[in-house]
Amino acid sequence: MILAAHSDASYLSEPNARSRAGGHLFLSSNVENPPNNGAILNIAQIIKNVMSSATEAELAALYIVAKECIYIRLILEEMGHPQPPTPIQTDNKTAEGVINNKIQPKRTKAMDMRFHWLRDRETLRQLRFYWRAGTLNLADYFTKHHSAAHHKSVRGEFLTLQRVLDEARLRYARQIAARQ
Repeated sequence: MILAAHSDASYLSEPNARSRAGGHLFLSSNVENPPNNGAILNIAQIIKNVMSSATEAELAALYIVAKECIYIRLILEEMGHPQPPTPIQTDNKTAEGVINNKIQPKRTKAMDMRFHWLRDRETLRQLRFYWRAGTLNLADYFTKHHSAAHHKSVRGEFLTLQRVLDEARLRYARQIAARQ
């Protein structure tokens, strides 16, 4: 039971709109690209600060998601589930490069606190940041406006499957029957 997360931001996607952050946190297996196993927390939030670039918005979203991951990691560890560095997926190569020290931006004054905190958490091996294409990022859903057709097509990624619910109800019914 390993905590994993996807993070995304929306920057200038709507006229006169503030930047938005989205996060999808789930429990998975300890692999390079953890598969989604159903959300334990979804984040949809307006970023309070004014962002001056898409990278800065992505760093702000990563910061918001990472803060949530830290306390959930502690809970899981206290419950007896040791946690490797929590994988957090982003779809912005520049943001991932800034955090992983692959890129050194020239103007970082506004970003300093957030990306240094993220770098520190990666150095402490609490978090691991990696890049994958936006089409594979489940947090993207929470940062943009979508058509009804898109909502229907991705619903299965975020809702518990009917089969899983039916199995849980059947197990519960068997437990009640066994007690009688």
